[in-house]
Amino acid sequence: MTEASALSRVLYVDLTNRRYWTEERRELFKECLGGTGVAIRLLMEECKAGTDPLAPENPIIFCVGYLNAVFPLASKTVAMFKSPLTKNLGESHAGGRCGVAIRMAGLGGIVIRGKSESPVYLVVSEDGVRFKDASALWGMSSSSTVGRIIREREAGAGVRAIMRIGRAGENLVSYAGVITETFRHFGRLGLGAVFGSKRLKAIVISGRSSLTLRDPRGYRAVYEELYMNFTKTSLMKKYHELGTPMNVIPLNVANSLPSRNLQRATFEGADALSGEALSEKFLGRRAACSHCPVSCIHIAALRVPYETEPYFYKTKMISYDYEPIYALSSMLDIRSPEGFLQLMDRVEELGLDAMSTGVALAWATECMERGVIGTEETEGLVLKWGDYRTYIEAVERIAGVKGDFYEALGKGVDYVSSIYGGDGFALAYGGNEMPGYHCGLATHLGFLVGARHSHLDNAGYAIDQKLNAEGRKVEPSEVAKMVFEEECWRQVLSSLVVCFFARGVYTPEVVSKCFSVMGINLAPADLKEIGGRILREKYEFKFREGFSFDKLKVPKRVTEIPTPQGLLTEERLREGIKHFEDLLKKDTKGT
Repeated sequence: MTEASALSRVLYVDLTNRRYWTEERRELFKECLGGTGVAIRLLMEECKAGTDPLAPENPIIFCVGYLNAVFPLASKTVAMFKSPLTKNLGESHAGGRCGVAIRMAGLGGIVIRGKSESPVYLVVSEDGVRFKDASALWGMSSSSTVGRIIREREAGAGVRAIMRIGRAGENLVSYAGVITETFRHFGRLGLGAVFGSKRLKAIVISGRSSLTLRDPRGYRAVYEELYMNFTKTSLMKKYHELGTPMNVIPLNVANSLPSRNLQRATFEGADALSGEALSEKFLGRRAACSHCPVSCIHIAALRVPYETEPYFYKTKMISYDYEPIYALSSMLDIRSPEGFLQLMDRVEELGLDAMSTGVALAWATECMERGVIGTEETEGLVLKWGDYRTYIEAVERIAGVKGDFYEALGKGVDYVSSIYGGDGFALAYGGNEMPGYHCGLATHLGFLVGARHSHLDNAGYAIDQKLNAEGRKVEPSEVAKMVFEEECWRQVLSSLVVCFFARGVYTPEVVSKCFSVMGINLAPADLKEIGGRILREKYEFKFREGFSFDKLKVPKRVTEIPTPQGLLTEERLREGIKHFEDLLKKDTKGT
């Protein structure tokens, strides 16, 4: 039994020599809170400047924070690495059970070094680490089959997490992800390819530790307040009822939903792919991450006929969220829910990031439509909007790296457009494919300057939605300030590690109160200062690896299609970038 505030142990695993050890890093966790804050420090320690993302020297780092396993919706785990996609900062968050499992194994972080000679999976528990042969699992076409086999092989249940890669990760596709608990993912920026480069097929983590607190009565009071806010108010109701696909209709109505590679900002299939329609016709069940009462994970039940047996069907359970709907439906103009779900299922099984895959396929389809590429490049495939069957075949070729074009496509749209052309409509920011929002200046500024070039870095789209609702037009300097302040605060939440859906509840004052019942005194101002410092440390890594605000490329297409604020200009985006850079350079205490 350990005190909840005693978050200090880091497990180090050397795959090359098949050994492991733990180190006490109490001061590191105390200073950086855990999660993102600790992970960026460990990444700076472990990853030398200029490291090849697919070299054994590129570490895999997992970290949890002080609130994991203690308070509701502190259910995430942070993974950090050097990204094969952007060649810079790689950071991905996943829910499921892995955050609680790591904490219950008595750990605050895991650092994986080196490369195994043969395929391996790791079994991590309070008793240490076992290195298990994964040769029979390597090359399996279904990641869910891998998960089932490992569940049957390894003891333990309850607070146990299984992370694994699919064939895309094995084949080093730059945007391959890592699947955990079947329906959750470390999706963005290519963690799956880093696993594959190390011949690491999977990690099983379990633990049975328990936690104590210095102030049990105070803890119960704070917990009850949080729980009531999450379950008895309207703050989280929408996530439980419809999940993130609730965004489809509002974004479409607002002309903010990218379609056909952002040739337009509305999607004619929005009604059929909305959260309401999918829940009514396909919802099989809801699921929740560990220690979360909200259950925002929506899982479709899709009946699929066997090819050789008439009147025989299997039921596929497929999770769906807004971002995959955007990337694998709207961007590809797939208006059939069944078609979207079948494509989504194959992307999941192969272990690809849905967003990068959809954006890459949308770029390729427009290239074919414009004559930039032909069937010679695609090796016979004719990519057409809405043709989900052909897209499924293209996904198989990307994951299998079958041919020069698909190998290039698997390295992202920035890379493939530099080889084949079509740069003017390649939608990537800092090398990361575009998320599903076209709401205004803050949206695209947020993608450009965000540490991961992700919509989750600073929620610029949410800033735009608020400004649009209020009818306000704001100068780039003010937009940059709002984006910067939001991103600083999110460093605190991702260090704890709190689900960003809960950001409306976990305010600086509430987080300070959570710490107080654990015997840690951190005022709201202290937390904000820590958030600013963590963001600057992340940029220190980015600058070290060659990132430059001056070199950021604004995708031309985003200045050609109107947003609810009208047409954006590159000049206003550049002005916003400059103001963000100036804020980043200020002393932490001055933010």
